[in-house]
This record gives sequence, structure tokens and C-alpha cells, in this order.
Amino acid sequence: MSTHAKRERLLLADLLEAAGPDAPTLCEGWQTRDLAAHVVVRERRPDAAGGTLIKPLAARLERVQTEFAAKPYEELVQLIRTGPPRFSPFSLKQVDELANAVEFYVHAEDVRRAQPDWTPRELDTVFADVLWSRLERTARMLGRKAPVGLVLRRPDGQTAVAHRGTPVVTVTGEPGELTMFAFGRREPAKVEVEGDKSAVAALHEPERLGF
Repeated sequence: MSTHAKRERLLLADLLEAAGPDAPTLCEGWQTRDLAAHVVVRERRPDAAGGTLIKPLAARLERVQTEFAAKPYEELVQLIRTGPPRFSPFSLKQVDELANAVEFYVHAEDVRRAQPDWTPRELDTVFADVLWSRLERTARMLGRKAPVGLVLRRPDGQTAVAHRGTPVVTVTGEPGELTMFAFGRREPAKVEVEGDKSAVAALHEPERLGF
């Protein structure tokens, strides 16, 4: 049975292929070529990918990613579609699912929602629950920069506390939309934000939430 990560991987590859190398994305400063290079480097160049978390490696990551972005676009898309090499930890089904289901969902939406004619995607309930489960576990990390109290809430009332504090802002939406919001894609996320006006304004300041 196909995993969620594999399905989202193939969807991302299809979206990148259809958009072409120079289409916009939700990732500031990145076109589709840059996003594709990021995904490939993350899976195939662990010596450089650590630069996303380790500052001394950041320059190396930028250099390697620039080199990959210069490769033929069709090659990058095919590398994403076929998946990581056998020696990569991502080639293990359990690791792939844990590390990539959310990653590929967000990046697929980065491509979809940057297009002017995009329409909301309805997720199946199983995948929606997977996204919510991951969000429950990572909410504190994703919301660590929030300047106010932050609660994420599903329409059915389930909640996850992303940041403790006052005043409190409550963000309500489906799991996929909350995931996009928590990963910093605030404007395109279809959510309702409730709270004191000044608190909501503070929450929407640049670099306040997510990666």
C-alpha cells in the first residue's frame, strides 16, 4: 500500500513538472527550480542538508543547492519522483513516512497555492488525521517564536497549544490548513484567527511563526 509520503512525493513531482522551472512558489525568493533543488539536496546530500539547522554548514548548503538548481529541471523532477538512493535513511519506508509526509504536503501546496487559479484541495479523513497528529506533536516547536499565546483548533474542537502565554490567539481550520499556517504560510492558509487585534497583528509579523 502506498504511504502518504509516497503519494505526496508523486503529487509534488507532478505539480513541479506541470508548473515548469520558473514558476513562483510560496517560498520567498524561490521559483520551482529552487524548490526542486531543495528537495533533492535534502534527500541526497546529507553533508550539505544539515545547513538548514547548523549555521556553520549554511554556506555549504547554499552552494550545493545552487549547483543542483543549475541541473536540467527535468532531471531534478525525476529524482524527486523516483525517491532517494538506497543508502539514504529516507529510503526506509518508516523514515520516509515520518520525515516526508508533512514535508511533501507543504511543498506541494507551496507550488499549488502560488498559482493564481489555485483551488482548495480536499484531503481524505485519514490523511487529515495524520497531519493533525503530527501537528499535535510539533506544535510547541513550530510556535516557539510566537509573541503571544497560540492555540490551534480543528473545527470539531480538538486543540493543540503551540505557545503558552497571554493574550491568546486561537487559529481554527482543517488540519491541512493549520499545517500550512504553522509552517509560516499564513496568508494562503484557509483559517479563522480570533483574538485581541494587537495580538493578532503581532502574530502576523514576519518571521514570527514556523520555518
